[in-house]
Amino acid sequence: MPRRAGAPEVNAGSMADIAFLLLIFFLVTTTIETDAGLDRMLPPIEPPETDVVIKQKNIFQVNINKNGQLLADGELIQLVQLREKAKEFLENNGDGTCAYCSQGKKDPSSSDNPTKAIISLKNDRETKYGTYITVQNELVGAYNDLRNREAMRLYKRKFTDMEAEYLKQETSATTKERLKEELTRIQDMFPQKLSEAETSSSTATAGN
Repeated sequence: MPRRAGAPEVNAGSMADIAFLLLIFFLVTTTIETDAGLDRMLPPIEPPETDVVIKQKNIFQVNINKNGQLLADGELIQLVQLREKAKEFLENNGDGTCAYCSQGKKDPSSSDNPTKAIISLKNDRETKYGTYITVQNELVGAYNDLRNREAMRLYKRKFTDMEAEYLKQETSATTKERLKEELTRIQDMFPQKLSEAETSSSTATAGN
């Protein structure tokens, strides 16, 4: 009876080529997520030639202490109140020159006009990062709420939806040009002037 031949060998000569092709495939198709930072305009390196005088009433001061408590213009408030407080300040219309500030209270002790209103945020070095980001989101949300309202009045669309369409790569150049003009108009009505004061080493705990 003839002897049975040994098991056939597998030709592994092309395995390196296959592995290389798979590596290229995964490098091309894999999406690498990047952390999105906070969109903030840094101050210029060179100071302005002339001093800009800002009235104290045009600054809405928000302080976060190490315990996560909020002080808005010296008043202890809850986080859920912050957005509405900021919106009231931004469209207060103290000087009566804002024709679109329909809900402005015209409090003479608060901001004169949305174009002059500045929100100043200061936090303690021991403030939790999650609290800091949440407060930032509420303040930016106040601007977006007011911009959405005016965009709906003028263009029947939310500002945030228009901005998202503008940022899409597939949006045509003609549409982008139109959206840019419309977005700029809304941004000029409620410019986002969100300033971050120097972080303090210790902020006093707010009283009850």
